[in-house]
Amino acid sequence: MNRIILQLLAVGFCFAVVQALQCYKCSIGFMDLCITSKETCGTGELCFSGAGASGKLKIKMKGCLELAKCNQTADVNFPSSSNTTIYSMTKTCCDTDLCNAAPGLPGTSGLSLALATITALFMANTLV
Repeated sequence: MNRIILQLLAVGFCFAVVQALQCYKCSIGFMDLCITSKETCGTGELCFSGAGASGKLKIKMKGCLELAKCNQTADVNFPSSSNTTIYSMTKTCCDTDLCNAAPGLPGTSGLSLALATITALFMANTLV
């Protein structure tokens, strides 16, 4: 009987671990460039995508964010103790795995295709 209870607890623990939310993370990106990785959110956190601007420079962020800070616009000051606002950022949250937009560098698929074509041409000339 004890063995069955332990097995049920082990299965339940596995499901609890699997439930952690996965998000893309980009500490800071400019224009359309935001190099991403993946991160696992903690309890009470959701995925977010942040968009802001400082003059004509567009700034992006992605990652995990506390639920209380979701869907809000905040000013970022520099230094943090000053009243000088560098940029304002709106952080929009979502609650499914990797929902905070695809990763990437702009034009990655075109760049990959170009590199593959050049490599294929180079290999064809080398082998012939």
